[in-house]
Amino acid sequence: MPNHWMPKTQGQPLVWSSKAASKPRAFKPATLALLLQVASLAGVIGIIWLSQFVAQQFFNAALTFSMWSLCFLQAALSASLAVVFKQAHWWRWIHFAFPFAVVVMLQWQIPNELYLISFIVTASLFWTTFRTQVPFYPSWPAVWHEVVKLIPMQPSTKLIDIGSGLGDMSMYVAKSRPNCQAEGIEIAPLPWLVSQVRARLKRSTARFQLGNYNELNFADYDIVFAYLSPAVMQALWQKAHLEMRPNSLLISLEFEIKDWPPSFIITPKDGSPKLYVWRMP
Repeated sequence: MPNHWMPKTQGQPLVWSSKAASKPRAFKPATLALLLQVASLAGVIGIIWLSQFVAQQFFNAALTFSMWSLCFLQAALSASLAVVFKQAHWWRWIHFAFPFAVVVMLQWQIPNELYLISFIVTASLFWTTFRTQVPFYPSWPAVWHEVVKLIPMQPSTKLIDIGSGLGDMSMYVAKSRPNCQAEGIEIAPLPWLVSQVRARLKRSTARFQLGNYNELNFADYDIVFAYLSPAVMQALWQKAHLEMRPNSLLISLEFEIKDWPPSFIITPKDGSPKLYVWRMP
């Protein structure tokens, strides 16, 4: 067992070592992204000023920059800073595309109402992604099929899909394994609402709740399925290790847990990401 944290004994809180506690707190990815964009803008302004100064002093000429050249400079600087600060790959592409997207939207003269609608839809879909660091990730039918194979036939089996999105996985489990009580929890309002409506229309026995999976007690479930992000896997393992009962299963789609090798790995036949499965001791 790694020495940077120790599991609690029964009834005692988790104890973190001083080594782990001494690590500085990092910015949230969205906060860091904003700071990098501001730093890049300052860098662009500095480059423009320095270029014009050199042109005036040594060549007695005036430099002009096109809007697209400035966009490319901002995009290149922000994406490079994202690499330096080790942001996830998708953030680098967001940084690069952001300046061009702003210019295009300004040139298209998009009505203000459309911005409002887009904001409401985006906020409802991604909600607290900036805080939880878990974007919207849908899974695939081949993955659901492999999960169903892991469900025992006991009628008391309970499965929870944390970050259930539109509810497909839970509803598939409920249909394929009527003996299993399938549930889902989703923090974003729009996907949760869609899953609720779809479950009603399909008369599915799957149940969905709006909330944060950290508020759940994993001891209530035999199987915990997660398709989250690398940023939260260590915290997920900490919670699962402390709360899940012996022989219960933690299943993670695509994302491994550092320092904790899975009990076994499943590779879906259609080329979908791997399933990492831990059987709790």
